[in-house]
Amino acid sequence: MRYPYLGWTGQTIGVTAPSSGLTEELHPMIEEATNRLQDRQMAVQVGQTVWTQQKATSADANIRADELIQMLQNPEIDAIIPPFGGERAIDVLPYLEMNQIPEKWLLGYSDISTLLFAITVQTGIATAHGPNFVEMRSEEWDETTTAWRRVLATPKGGTVTQWTSDFYQTKWNHTERPARFMYHLDAATEWKSVDPNETELTGRLLGGCLETVRHLIGTPYGDVTAFQQTQINQEPILWYFEISEASATDVHRSLMQMHLAGWFDQAAGIVFGRTPGGRMIEDYTLTDVYGMLKEKLKVPIFYDLDIGHQPPQLTLVNGAQATIRIQGKDSRVDMTFC
Repeated sequence: MRYPYLGWTGQTIGVTAPSSGLTEELHPMIEEATNRLQDRQMAVQVGQTVWTQQKATSADANIRADELIQMLQNPEIDAIIPPFGGERAIDVLPYLEMNQIPEKWLLGYSDISTLLFAITVQTGIATAHGPNFVEMRSEEWDETTTAWRRVLATPKGGTVTQWTSDFYQTKWNHTERPARFMYHLDAATEWKSVDPNETELTGRLLGGCLETVRHLIGTPYGDVTAFQQTQINQEPILWYFEISEASATDVHRSLMQMHLAGWFDQAAGIVFGRTPGGRMIEDYTLTDVYGMLKEKLKVPIFYDLDIGHQPPQLTLVNGAQATIRIQGKDSRVDMTFC
């Protein structure tokens, strides 16, 4: 594995939209987030794709890819954080020459995880699943969100620890924001295990948004077997997924497809983020899905972790060796960049 590094001072963040950009009424979000990073002694370069949105994408695929490649190859840009996810990041993949991608952090979640997953699997360059750019527009950041800086500043060979949040946000409310913060942290966080006797997991992290990374199955960008053989010495994968909107049965089908495609053949376990999705179909619930997966794979299954669309969220590094422990308010993730 190859790990980028983002130092603490004088860094420049590139913002490009390989999936969705922002319509005009949302442009103040970018300006506000830019100000907040500048307050923290970081410079920001915003690409043209960020300011446009039409037909469920920021621009044509070749334009999105060109801007992403330019920022990846620009030595003055130290890390790239897209504004948020979207729907069509997969369009960009055929335009990327993977063997020319340098070691530079790419951070995001939702549809951005399509790119993160593909880059790590094909190149062995670590990528970071965590807060997106517009979620950095708070005057103050909660401790979980703040951790992205510590994670990206961890050197190769180093270890970084993140702890469970105390509270999380159940739904978005953009019209009324708490003073100096952005999130409405209104519910107590509790990481859970399908089997309460299983409280620890260790493996190489890999995952993303379930509804988007599942479309990489059967493509070169989803060749998990080759990734294990060439990049992580056949070590077991500690899978993580976040679910945006999928129903319980849709999640079931997606996980079964991954299982049948061999993605879970050498799994250490699977962890899921809490989700506003997972709608029950008839009497089949999301916890039923987790139970089904546990019975089929015979590996630990954790859920309701700080991952995904109900913030705050951890910054998880694809390819890093990680241990996740469930121990109440002291639950934690330790990642080593080896």
